[in-house]
Amino acid sequence: MPFRDKLFALAVVCVWALNMIVIKLGVQEIPPLLTTALRFVVVSALLVPFTRITRAQLPGILLVSFTFGTVHFGLLFAALEHAEAGTSAVIIQLGGPIATVLACLMLKEPLGRLRSAGLVISLAGILIIAAGPTWPSPLGLALLVASATGWAVTNLIVNHMSSVSPMTMMGWSSLFSVPQLFLASWLFEAERWGMVATAGIHGWMAVVYSAIASSIIGYGIWYWLLQRHSVNAVVPYSMLNPLLTVLFGIVLIGDAPSLVKLIGALVMVIGVALILRKPSAPTTLPDTA
Repeated sequence: MPFRDKLFALAVVCVWALNMIVIKLGVQEIPPLLTTALRFVVVSALLVPFTRITRAQLPGILLVSFTFGTVHFGLLFAALEHAEAGTSAVIIQLGGPIATVLACLMLKEPLGRLRSAGLVISLAGILIIAAGPTWPSPLGLALLVASATGWAVTNLIVNHMSSVSPMTMMGWSSLFSVPQLFLASWLFEAERWGMVATAGIHGWMAVVYSAIASSIIGYGIWYWLLQRHSVNAVVPYSMLNPLLTVLFGIVLIGDAPSLVKLIGALVMVIGVALILRKPSAPTTLPDTA
């Protein structure tokens, strides 16, 4: 890629990494599921009026609204109440190995030596992190694994849908996610809705930044790059996301500067990168917040 486009790719990954930090701070002021719902209100309001879907596309988009909007993002935001941002960004990369395993089991895709090695290395990275002091609580870990699974399932769905532009998919799946997330928030967080009235800059920044910077601008530039360059030229930049999140967490919000976490993150990134080297791998959506 030209140097300018490399800078664009790096800038997007930095925006996504910083997004994890912003969300971590934001869910301390607005409940996480409610934060996610408000994020998607903003995204859908800005995109839906300018996009259209067909009746044939509707079932797939509805399904994505649940697996990607409610399960992936909703549970990721909830997990950030119980886990460090950097550690969360690393564990969420399990979506790559999970997507690969699901593709092999459900779609009968061959695993191959390269992806097999990537799976083993990814799991080794998780085990390294587990040996360190920043391993999340059982609840945080369960939420992160469920979130990663939602992302993995979404990739399988998107890869077998009729063509839908990225902004159309983002806008309409966000719209359909809103009632699901408000209902989930009412069931699990209703007693905390009063926090909205006292929320400060961190809470509202999480809503606005995650909607506009991370979703619309970040994904918009990312897919623009994918239209101009090969997947193999663009996707490897997303592997920097967990490492940058770990560093941002240490520098900006005082996460523990654990060498074990940094090593585990690097090992897992290598494993996921090997999985993504396979053209048939279903991991086409960047695994970000």
